[in-house]
Amino acid sequence: MLRLTWVQPEDLLGHELRQAAQDGREPSAVAERWKAAGGCEAPARAGASPQPCSRYLRLLAEDLLDELADLPSSLADREPTDLDRIVSLCPHWPSAPAPAPPADLLPRLHAAWLGRAVGCLLGKPVEKLPLDGIRQLARATGNWPLSGYFTARGLPADLAAEYPWNRRSATTSLAENIDGMPEDDDLDYPLLNLLLLRRHGRDFTTEDVAALWLDLLPAGRAFTAERVAYRNLLCGLEPPRTARHRNPFREWIGALIRADVHGWTNPGDPARAAAQAHRDATLTHTANGVYAAMFTAAVIARAATGTADVHACLRTGLTVVPPGSRLARAVRHALELAATHDDFDTVVDELHTAHRGAHWVHAVPNTALIAAALTHAGGDFTGSVCRAVSGGWDTDSNGATAGSVAALLAGTPDALPERWTAPLKNRLTTSLAGFDGSGFDALAQLTLQEAMRP
Repeated sequence: MLRLTWVQPEDLLGHELRQAAQDGREPSAVAERWKAAGGCEAPARAGASPQPCSRYLRLLAEDLLDELADLPSSLADREPTDLDRIVSLCPHWPSAPAPAPPADLLPRLHAAWLGRAVGCLLGKPVEKLPLDGIRQLARATGNWPLSGYFTARGLPADLAAEYPWNRRSATTSLAENIDGMPEDDDLDYPLLNLLLLRRHGRDFTTEDVAALWLDLLPAGRAFTAERVAYRNLLCGLEPPRTARHRNPFREWIGALIRADVHGWTNPGDPARAAAQAHRDATLTHTANGVYAAMFTAAVIARAATGTADVHACLRTGLTVVPPGSRLARAVRHALELAATHDDFDTVVDELHTAHRGAHWVHAVPNTALIAAALTHAGGDFTGSVCRAVSGGWDTDSNGATAGSVAALLAGTPDALPERWTAPLKNRLTTSLAGFDGSGFDALAQLTLQEAMRP
């Protein structure tokens, strides 16, 4: 039986009830009606419940999703999605004119592509696992504190049964199995955005993003908010409604993982990077989901110059996020924790306590963890990717973004330890036409061309 993930109305409703409570709406009356009708909770970690519901419950779920969308939000004024309103709330929005790209941008971009791949690959086998499971698996194989790719060698059978590796990733991302960079959406989206800039330049529109996806992105390679927006496009909806219609994942991490190219191609211009990330993100996301992408793009734009340390880069990221938003508050809290505690496990435990009600793919806790990992490691590459992945939640996405930032700061591919990069074999697997088997050096060259474009 096929249970398509991330689109079944009866599964979406539980996520929308949680999202409503987080973004300032009052969903209790709808929740009571759903429970009284026999509706179930949203799947805790998977994308679909194991069994289909009745036709009645499915129709009710669709009606309740629309009813929830019409509820007023008490946070609307301090968490807008419109770019002009976002800028008006940011007192330190970057305004300096864009400098010329740095002379050493090509090796930085090469390092960034590699760093993104390494961090993603490190997190792939433990994606969806609970924090305690990640810690136990690493400790049992002598890899804690985390310092290398996960392995099943020497893992006790009972622990392997209790915390099984991610079934889609274990065959390609455990240390003993790595043979080049396997496909992952955390690399597919940067490839798509590279194509976006090659086709449309810096002035692309959200509609251009949508058209590119329909042309090139296999529907099965889109997840959470991206899958819902894709469905909405096929149903005839247009942006930005594609981000809102029956899309309870609109503040999750999907837009953040698409942001790197916007930062890579705007070195020294975080405002333009953030504006590009906004146009990309609003196809699928709203409010804090959009802010996470803008924050990431601005951090990367500053890091790409090679003139700032990781702390200055993270401060730059906060200048493009409304300071009263949940994302800004979470990042500030994470930075404070990382500066206060020597033991990163303590930082992670505090973050998991603070965000215990959020889904493991939500943008707010994941962005906070990325910021904490980069801060605690001082921007060191190995320290950053290992901390980001060891903190749980969306492990491959967090590792990828932390790896991109830290590798930019490292400056060259040779500055990244060979034990991380050699298994990649300068080869990327993807289902995107024309890119399968690409080398990271070639991708850096293509990215440099877009960074140099007027």
